[in-house]
Amino acid sequence: MRTAMRTAEQTTMRAEIRAEVLSIEPLDELERTFQREVIKWIDSGAELCRRQKPDIPPVHLISYFVLVDGDYILLVDHINAELWLPTGGHVEPDEHPRDTVTREASEELSIVGEFLQPAPIFVTITETVGKTAGHTDISLWYLLQGCRSEKLVYDATEFKSVRWFHRDQIPLNRTDKHMDRFLQKLYL
Repeated sequence: MRTAMRTAEQTTMRAEIRAEVLSIEPLDELERTFQREVIKWIDSGAELCRRQKPDIPPVHLISYFVLVDGDYILLVDHINAELWLPTGGHVEPDEHPRDTVTREASEELSIVGEFLQPAPIFVTITETVGKTAGHTDISLWYLLQGCRSEKLVYDATEFKSVRWFHRDQIPLNRTDKHMDRFLQKLYL
């Protein structure tokens, strides 16, 4: 009986994650391709969540959340990735990606996340780099309301520092390779 309930819960969660991905209006043909590939991956029955650090299974789901304050976004100097990235984290088994955002906002920045919209606005597929290179992150990008004047207490075990960047001053040579497209979509 428990196995049947667990299977039903997993099927429901998979359907909810699928709906999140389909809610995204693609910016361009690349994002349209990513969206199709992610749906195909979800529908394949593959494990969606990481079971073991850093790369089991080798493809797994991430929830990025970008704190936005007008023309500024918050990025973190991520120790393992060795890049300036949005905050976020791995989606846990049986966890909705939005719940990942809420959990990670509390763990990484000691804040209660206020969604600017409930659904993600962007989806990417990225080969990881840095100290844990060699696996693939399927990333859903969510938006949270940020406040540049608010003091943030961040997780120093994961980040060297955190910083607000004006959208025109983001270090595109040292961030997620899809950041320029994300910014284009965010500030259309």
